[in-house]
Amino acid sequence: MAYKISDECIGCGACAAQCPNNAISEGDTQYKIDPNKCTECVGFYDSPQCAGICPVEAPGSDPDKKESKDQLLAKFKKLNPDKTPK
Repeated sequence: MAYKISDECIGCGACAAQCPNNAISEGDTQYKIDPNKCTECVGFYDSPQCAGICPVEAPGSDPDKKESKDQLLAKFKKLNPDKTPK
């Protein structure tokens, strides 16, 4: 499932710098994740990088955007046709 950023976000931007799909951008009051670009870092890393770097643990799974690992990998391939998944 795609990740989302909770209201705990302090707007530091650390998560945006770590996202390999450029799915994270600055919103009006906090950062936000584009669910069409979020692959939970599948294809790049073993775990979501935004969650690992966030000092307040604001990024987390979005229960409204459930996707299997195969679906996330397919999204990775669509977004990154020239890259080989790891």
